[in-house]
Amino acid sequence: MADTVLSVPRRSPLAGAAGGLAAATRSSGGAVRLAELPFLAQVNVRLDAKGAAADAVGLALGLSLPLEPNTVVRAGELRALWLGPDEWLVVGPPDTQRDLEDRIRAASGDEHVAVTDVSAQRTTLLVSGARARDLLAHGCPLDLHPRAFGTGRCAQTTLARTQVVLVARDEPGAGFWVLVRSSFAGYLTDWLLDAAAEYIQGA
Repeated sequence: MADTVLSVPRRSPLAGAAGGLAAATRSSGGAVRLAELPFLAQVNVRLDAKGAAADAVGLALGLSLPLEPNTVVRAGELRALWLGPDEWLVVGPPDTQRDLEDRIRAASGDEHVAVTDVSAQRTTLLVSGARARDLLAHGCPLDLHPRAFGTGRCAQTTLARTQVVLVARDEPGAGFWVLVRSSFAGYLTDWLLDAAAEYIQGA
C-alpha cells in the first residue's frame, strides 16, 4: 500500500490575531494600520565586508550589502539589513529562502561565509498610518523622529521589552516592519493593540 503523506496547512504565528488587527485598523480612521506579513524569507549572512565574497554576494542578489550601520538596501522585493560590521539579514518574499541561500553560497565560492535560514524564527508585523511613530514610541527606546530614524533605517532594539528588528520602510507612507521572534509575537501584538487604543474610535 502506498504511503500517504498528509499535507498540513501552514499557520502563521499570528493567524488567530488577524481579525483583531484588521478591526483596529478599520477603527483607527487611518491613524494606525496593523497587520502581519507572514512567512517572509529571512536569511542571515555573515562574511568579511572587505572580502571578495561581499561583492560577489551582492552581485548574485542584485543589491549591495549595506556598509553603513543600521541601514537597508532594497532592490525590488529584496532587502538587505545591516545588523553588524560582518552581519546582514536578507529579507525576501515568502518561500524564497532556499533560492536565496543557494545564490549566496554559490556566489561565495571558497570564501568563508556563514548562511543561515532564520525564516521560521520570526514573523513580521506591519505598523503604519499617521500615528505609527507615536505608537511605537510608547515602547521603543530609540528616537523615532524622522531626522533620527528615517526611511531606509533599521535597528536591533526592544519594543515593549521584546527584542525586535525595526525597519523604517522606504516606500512613501509604508511605515515600519517589526521583525519579532514567533514565540513573542502574540504578546507583542496584544501590546500594540492595547497601545493603539487611544487612536481607535470608540475604544
